[in-house]
Amino acid sequence: MKLNSYLDVHPDVENALNRKLPIVALESTIISHGMPYPENIETALMVEDTVRANKAIPATIAIINGRLKVGLTNKEIELLATNDEVRKISRRDLAIAVSQKLSGSTTVASTMIIANLAKIAVFATGGIGGVHRGAEKTFDISADLEELSRTNVCVVCAGAKAILDIGLTLEYLETKGVPIIGYKTSELPAFYSSKSGFNVDYRIDSAFDIAKILQTKWGLSIEGGVLVTNPIPETFELEFVMMNEAINEAIIEADKEKITGKEITPYLLSKVNEITQGKSLVANIKLIQNNAALAAKIAIHYFE
Repeated sequence: MKLNSYLDVHPDVENALNRKLPIVALESTIISHGMPYPENIETALMVEDTVRANKAIPATIAIINGRLKVGLTNKEIELLATNDEVRKISRRDLAIAVSQKLSGSTTVASTMIIANLAKIAVFATGGIGGVHRGAEKTFDISADLEELSRTNVCVVCAGAKAILDIGLTLEYLETKGVPIIGYKTSELPAFYSSKSGFNVDYRIDSAFDIAKILQTKWGLSIEGGVLVTNPIPETFELEFVMMNEAINEAIIEADKEKITGKEITPYLLSKVNEITQGKSLVANIKLIQNNAALAAKIAIHYFE
């Protein structure tokens, strides 16, 4: 099987591609920018194990010395987790990172691009980026949303990150024609919480039906991704009002320190974790694991 010449595909992933076995793509910014050490390594390995336990093959995606890596070794995961010079790579950065032989972790947008190059249809993450609060002044809108409108990958997440303006994020996705599916829920989850006050487009109660929707959408040549939102397990969810207060406090601190652009999301996540005394980090780990399990189930049915 001939793959894109920029890709280095892990043997386990290449075997799965050749045999049309279920694969789940995983992003790597959570390793380098989303969590502190050593929880970042522990979570990355745990999420891969979760995919395997649900009978699919994990493909954690990153860029190492200019090569697009589809599936990482433990040594490469450790590099991302411990090297402060690892960059955060989104769509705009990909060509530069490859041509200049840089190393970087991939956001939702760049993970989607690389997964699509490798013909991987299902991708699990924590939460997508979106329209930031105050975007009417800053125009701070994540490239994740545009990527969802153009790249044929199913993204399984716990909704938009709670630090965002969820209402405006949904409006943007509607304008771009991205279907938003709630797995066993009619309400969009808000990352740390199963409640947001906003509805999804469709409630679907089985991984099998979600897989059939993917096959049908792309079979009809309707380009673009599908967003599957999966609520955090009830045992680990954090109360919505409490989290909103923590996020507002973190945003005030970010404004004071003039944190903007690609640095804002990791800053806010770190500050919220500090304010909640570590509760948000635990919730983040659990929801990612939950999303990986659902993504594996969808991937299995996608190839039936």
